[in-house]
Order: sequence, then C-alpha cells, then structure tokens
Amino acid sequence: MAKTVFITGASRGFGKLWAEAFLKRGDKVAASARNISALDDLVQKYGENILPVQLDVTKKDDVKSAVEKIKNHFGTIDILINNAGYGLFGTVEETTEEQARAQMETNFFGLLWVTQAVLPVMRTQKSGHIIQVSSFLGLTTLPMLGLYNASKFAVEGLSETIASEVAHLGIKFTLIEPNGFSTDWAGASATQTTSDIADYNPVREGFGETSNNSEIWGDPNATVEPILKVVDSKNPPLRLLFGKIAYNAINEVYTNRLKDIEEWKDVSIAAHGH
Repeated sequence: MAKTVFITGASRGFGKLWAEAFLKRGDKVAASARNISALDDLVQKYGENILPVQLDVTKKDDVKSAVEKIKNHFGTIDILINNAGYGLFGTVEETTEEQARAQMETNFFGLLWVTQAVLPVMRTQKSGHIIQVSSFLGLTTLPMLGLYNASKFAVEGLSETIASEVAHLGIKFTLIEPNGFSTDWAGASATQTTSDIADYNPVREGFGETSNNSEIWGDPNATVEPILKVVDSKNPPLRLLFGKIAYNAINEVYTNRLKDIEEWKDVSIAAHGH
C-alpha cells in the first residue's frame, strides 16, 4: 500500500537517495530543500508523485505553511523523515556564538519545528511514523564535533520524550543513528570554525588522520533497503544504528557505562539518603 512521505533536506545525500527509493516503489513524496531546483530530475522522472517544497526548517512559520501545503496536496502524511542538518567541525573553544546558534537552529530547532507541525496531522489520523535522522554521535562523542554532538544529544532526548507522549495515539518514532557516510555531510554541507589555536593542533591532526581512513565511511546506497525495512515494519525500533562503526562504537560505550554504573553502585544508592 502506497505511503505519503515527507522528507526534509532532500536536495542531496540521504534525503535525495531515500526520496527516490520511495518514489521508485510507488510512494508519494513531499521533498523539502532550500534549493528545490536540485529536485528537478526527480520531478521529471516521477511527475505528480513528488511535491518539491522550498523550505528553510529554521523558519517556524514557513514550516507550518509547508506542512499545510503537503497535507492539502496529498491528503495525508504517513511518514516524516527529519533529515535536514549539517556538521560543524572545530573545537568547542574555537566555536563562535553565531556558529553554535546556527548549528542548534538547524539540527535541533529545525527538527523540533517540523515535528511539532506534523504531529497534529498524525494525531488526527491516529497513525504515523516519525523518523529522526540523528547520529551515533547523539549517543557518544568525537572531538572536533562538540556542537554537532550536542545538537544530536538534544535530538535524542527530545525524540524519546515525544515518543512516550504519542505512543497511545498510534504514532511511532525511530531515531536513525548513522556513523559517517560518503555524502556531502562532511563536504559541501559542512561548516568549519575559523580560529586556529595551536594548542589544539594535536587534536586536529588526529581527527584528520582518522577522517582520511576510507574504511570508516559507509556507502549511502547501502542504507536504502534498511530505511525501507524500518518504514515497512509494524514494530519499528526506537533506535537503529546505521553502519558497523556506529554499532561497534556504541556497543563499547554502553558496555563501559554499565561497568562504571555497577562499580559505583553503592555510592549512587547512598546518595539517595534513605
């Protein structure tokens, strides 16, 4: 049965790749982007099944209007994929206020505005599936990505909360948590801090060496079948890691966290007081 899918950040990367995957199998797609000309090829190929929507997710009123347009055009929104976002590279100390706020405006607040705008549609339907494209860096951290890490940690907490608030309404939630993939996320879509504090050179160099290892970058095309499987699942997971780097890293992180929790169990309980 065909679904109506709303994907943000659909001009490139995961967004465009997944939009075409849905269209290929007969679903209807509302694809938003700041520059919708990047979607011209999909419009020519799939015609009325795709609705390009020019949208900057940081503008709350525009988001609300976009959702109304999609609802009026297709009559429903079965699936929301919040994919708009970018990476900010640089140490935390070197990050300007403007850069920090811009990172949170897109990655966190933009996602919040879109989610809030779509929820009334899904509440009325008593059905829907919201998929937040988070990151494995919403569960652990890497140096040189402090504000990006923070934005995804915020997405994790927000989304888990909403999931608990809307489950009884038939609305499902999934956080997709990819490791690095060979998309524009670390290229054209990325921003870098401009400061260059010499004390951080060893951190910068270490990060650069790791980033240049082609083995850590996943193949975006390999995510198509997994995202379709999630969308088609009757009981999708709340969290799903995408990529072997993400799986191995988070497995280790949680193993170590549980170890620390158990080692300090007596102190934790004593801190309760009674």
